[in-house]
Amino acid sequence: MSLRPIRSEADYDVALEEVERLWGAKSGTPEGDRLDVLATLIEVYETKHYPMDPPDPIEAIRFRMEQQGLTRKDLEPMIGPRNRVADILNRKRGLSIDMIRHLHEQLGISAEVLIRPSRFDKVA
Repeated sequence: MSLRPIRSEADYDVALEEVERLWGAKSGTPEGDRLDVLATLIEVYETKHYPMDPPDPIEAIRFRMEQQGLTRKDLEPMIGPRNRVADILNRKRGLSIDMIRHLHEQLGISAEVLIRPSRFDKVA
């Protein structure tokens, strides 16, 4: 396969197969360079054709908690008392601007993600 932009699903499939074949190639070798270029082309194609919505703010907080081994208690300095943390994580209450600032600064979660409306689950 010659290197060229990925313009169709067929091109995309061929590029993925080539990446699979080249996977593990050493950096700085012709195969490694080809792998890098193909990965970049695939990323551009996927960004254009398979855009991903930013995550839900609560899911982002839960994900970061899992990544960093945090408990609900660890969120109290950023969100407030235990019952407020529970309300936020159970989607009974929205994030305030101050909470968003603290979570962004202390957990490194994108402010763009945190300001999005959370999908409030209805509790029966």
